[in-house]
Amino acid sequence: MTLIVQKYGGTSVADVECIQRVAKRILSACSDHQVVVVVSAMAGETNRLLDLARTLQEPPDFRELDALLATGEQVSATLLACALQSLGQPAQSLNAYQAGILTNNEFGKAKIENIDTQAIRNVIEAGKVAIVAGFQGSDSDGNVTTLGRGGSDTTAVALAAALKADECQVYTDVDGVYTSDPRIVSDAHRLDQITFEEMLELSAVGAKVLQTRAVEFAGKYRVPLRVLSTFEEGPGTLISYQGTDLESPMVSGVAFHREQIRVNLTGVMDKPGQAALILRTFAQHNVELDMLIHHANNKGFTDFSFTVSHAHINEVPAIVESLKEHLGDIQLNIDPGMSKVSIVGVGLRSHSNIAEKMFSTLADEGINIEAISTAETKVSVVVLQKYLELAVRSLHSAFDLDAKFVQNVRKSVKTEQ
Repeated sequence: MTLIVQKYGGTSVADVECIQRVAKRILSACSDHQVVVVVSAMAGETNRLLDLARTLQEPPDFRELDALLATGEQVSATLLACALQSLGQPAQSLNAYQAGILTNNEFGKAKIENIDTQAIRNVIEAGKVAIVAGFQGSDSDGNVTTLGRGGSDTTAVALAAALKADECQVYTDVDGVYTSDPRIVSDAHRLDQITFEEMLELSAVGAKVLQTRAVEFAGKYRVPLRVLSTFEEGPGTLISYQGTDLESPMVSGVAFHREQIRVNLTGVMDKPGQAALILRTFAQHNVELDMLIHHANNKGFTDFSFTVSHAHINEVPAIVESLKEHLGDIQLNIDPGMSKVSIVGVGLRSHSNIAEKMFSTLADEGINIEAISTAETKVSVVVLQKYLELAVRSLHSAFDLDAKFVQNVRKSVKTEQ
């Protein structure tokens, strides 16, 4: 009998009715598979717990906060076990410690170091469904740790890799991976299949279907990953190493980060180590920099420009102020109201006509490009936020990402394989 790992997100287990629906879906899968389930906290629960902690301490102690937030997933796991048992299906809930998930001790952003699968195997060999609380782990001292937002995806993929599962199925409130956000692009199409590389880039540049770390993990350990809807039947989207013909580049999707700010640092001395210091300082504050531009002038100074999420707008001035101790009297300028738009596909950088078509499309719409970044599987640009939706729709159309085109291409590729 094959082994599958199923993960259910917060909206899938939002209330008792949803949990009962999930239990019936799992029961159906048990007829053909051994099943291990990973669950998130009920929708809104993590934020509720975080708000409670902040009413008592700001910021909350990292260790205590992890111990608190992890309870949300444990509630979901035990309730789902009860729901399955009420249907006559033996089930057992496990917290991360019981499931053997060992992490480092970086509270709030822990990394999985090892998984001892024996406890889980004992449960499934006894004919039970093992239900594991996601998002959490345990360090070598027995402390509860958490893996960061979206960490239940990583838990599921890591367990699938450790258990050598046949497939990891991520159930959520969407029925797969789309060529773009259907709320913006009315003819966005669900992809039947996509490569790990494409999905990794889509996640990194704004698609919120899967946590980026989870996709990295799945790609590294070659875990077939499928995104499905909890609320409707369908094949979902399979993420694997099987892809399209690399000699025939195809844009798979258009993704975006809506709220970005552009940070400009001027007056930085043009000498080795300055860029490293800036990046290291922001990283220490868990602020990720993107779209970096470095421009040196002939007066011995250089300018740094980069984008960060709008969520960090209040943190940036204090971080830059701390840099002045090492960099001197640098000047800071912040441009809010920016967005990042990206096209994603295999082999894009080696085909210059793809980027040229992207830039021409935006120019035809009167959209100015503020910054550009390219990689093997993506081309990203920064534009004013007011042009975001126009840019996304225009690019989706320019690269023929309508339902009919994508469906025909995917079918032809599958036939050739």
